[in-house]
Amino acid sequence: MYEIYETKERIIADNDAVAALVRERMDGAGVFFVNVMASPGAGKTTLLKRTIEFLPEYKIGVMEADVDSDVDAATLAATGAKVIQLHTGGLCHMDADMTLRGLTRFGTEGLDIVFLENVGNLVCPAEFDVGADLNVMLLSVPEGDDKPLKYPLMFTVSQAALISKMDVAPVFDFDLDRFKENIAPLNPEMTVIPLSAVTGEGFDAWLAYLKGKVSAR
Repeated sequence: MYEIYETKERIIADNDAVAALVRERMDGAGVFFVNVMASPGAGKTTLLKRTIEFLPEYKIGVMEADVDSDVDAATLAATGAKVIQLHTGGLCHMDADMTLRGLTRFGTEGLDIVFLENVGNLVCPAEFDVGADLNVMLLSVPEGDDKPLKYPLMFTVSQAALISKMDVAPVFDFDLDRFKENIAPLNPEMTVIPLSAVTGEGFDAWLAYLKGKVSAR
């Protein structure tokens, strides 16, 4: 006789239990927690930099997760936001326990919004609930409008998809309508916001969406 033990199921269940603790902690502190996921180079740091600059009325903190380096943390710290750099030691994602430890070290006192800039990856980060109030995924125009077909889980667990680098859309074969059609079977309620950090296009819509979520918390 032998036992079959589904280790991945146990890992996910344990992670979800810790994610619930993260939500409880953030709810108690009155802090809105946003998990930002995307491929490397999609523009996560630039999105957060512009968002912080456009929301001076909010006290914002950022947990910057990377395998190594502190380049993005330095960029965001220059905005005046509270920032901590988290190194994952080679792991391709943040999980709930890592997030809880980061928040404990970071401290959320006096903050209104905390962003987690997750490790650049469209696969692993989607598998782990980090206890966020809002999951946002960022897709850049050069990556193509077929990504919901290739990475369905990312588009299933996220509530909003921000399409970055719309200023270069004419150069690439990116069809926004086709992109929305690819998302519809996976997540028909998903909010899609095309934007450009260079021109400012779409940022009014993104900020209004974010403010609405914070207010409704």
